[in-house]
Amino acid sequence: MKAAVYSGPEKIQIKEVARPGCRPGEILIKVYFCAICGTDVRIYLHGHKKVTPPHIIGHEIAGEIAELGEGVKGYQGGEHVTVVTSVGCGRCKLCKQGYYNLCPDSQAIGYKYPGGFAEYLLVPKEAVAQKAVLKIPENVSLLEASIIEPLSCCINGQNYLNIKNDDSVAIFGAGPIGIMHLELARAKKAAKTFLIDISEEKLKFAQEHFSADYFINGQKEGLIKKILSLTNNSGVDVAIVATSAKTAQEQALKIIGRKGRVSFFAGLPKDDSIINFDSNLLHYQEISLFGSFASYREEYEEALELIGSRRIVAKKIITHLLPLEKLEEGIKIIKEGRALKVVIKCSEEENEIKG
Repeated sequence: MKAAVYSGPEKIQIKEVARPGCRPGEILIKVYFCAICGTDVRIYLHGHKKVTPPHIIGHEIAGEIAELGEGVKGYQGGEHVTVVTSVGCGRCKLCKQGYYNLCPDSQAIGYKYPGGFAEYLLVPKEAVAQKAVLKIPENVSLLEASIIEPLSCCINGQNYLNIKNDDSVAIFGAGPIGIMHLELARAKKAAKTFLIDISEEKLKFAQEHFSADYFINGQKEGLIKKILSLTNNSGVDVAIVATSAKTAQEQALKIIGRKGRVSFFAGLPKDDSIINFDSNLLHYQEISLFGSFASYREEYEEALELIGSRRIVAKKIITHLLPLEKLEEGIKIIKEGRALKVVIKCSEEENEIKG
C-alpha cells in the first residue's frame, strides 16, 4: 500500500509499504480521507515524544471497513467508519469510566499506533475492544467525517462551559479550532460572540465565511478595554483560548465576568507554560477555569449528529483537499496560515466513496 512515512523532523516520504494483516480482534480500514491536525504539523517540524520514526502519523480519519479480524462482532465490510484517537490501558479507574484520553498510560492512533496518512489503517484490538471504531451515518459524507475528531475535541471543551442562549462568548484564535468553537457556540444560540486573533488575514477570512458579532485584532485594538466596553463593563460569560499563546490565556482571565467560565483549550509549549494571573479574580468573582484534552466516543457521536443535521457545516471549514503525495505541501500551507482545514485524500479510488 501507499503511505506517507515520517522519518524525522521535516522528512516525509511517500512509499510503498506492506499492507497490514488483520489479526483476531482487529479491524482493517481503507482510508479515504485523513485531515491534518495542528499536532501533525508540530510532529513534522519538531518530532514528538510518543512518535518513534519511521512512522505513519495522522489521526483525523474517515474510511470504510476493508477486513474484520476473527472474533470482531457488530461490524460489516464496506461500512463507513471513523476512529477515536485515544487508546487507554483499559484497567485504570479513568479507563473504567471511559476516559481513555486521560489514562496515565494512554496511547493513540497516529502516535504509538500507525496512523491515517496511508491507504490502509489497522485498528488494534485494544482500540476495537474500547469501541473506538464508530459507524458514520448515511447523512454524513466521508469527506465531512474527516473533521469529526477535532470537532469532538471542541465539544469536549465546551461541555464544561454550559453555554446558554443569553451568554456572551469570546474565542481566542481564528484557526480551524477557533472556528469550530465559534460555530458550536452559535449552534447553542449564544447571545453575542467575539472572535479574536492577531492575524488580519485570518480575521478577514473568518469574517468573509463565518458569523460572529465582533471580529477583533487582539494586538491592535486594546482588547481588554474594547471587550469591557462592548459588555457594559461586565466582561464576557465564557472565554475559550484556542491558541497556544500565554498572552491570550492571561487576557481571557481579564475579560471574563462574574460567574464566568474559561477554557484553556490549547496547550502551551512544555518549556514555556507558566502564566501570570491574579488568583483572587477566580476567588472573589467565582470564575471557573477548565482544561480539556482530546475527547471521548460520546463526543464523536455528538459531532456526527451536528454535522449530519447541518448545524455544523463541515465543508465550510474544509478549505483544501490534497492527494497523499502533497501531504508536506498541506503541512506547509497550514504553517503559513494559508488554510483553515486541509484534508488529505489517501485513496485514488474516488468512485468508491459513498455518502
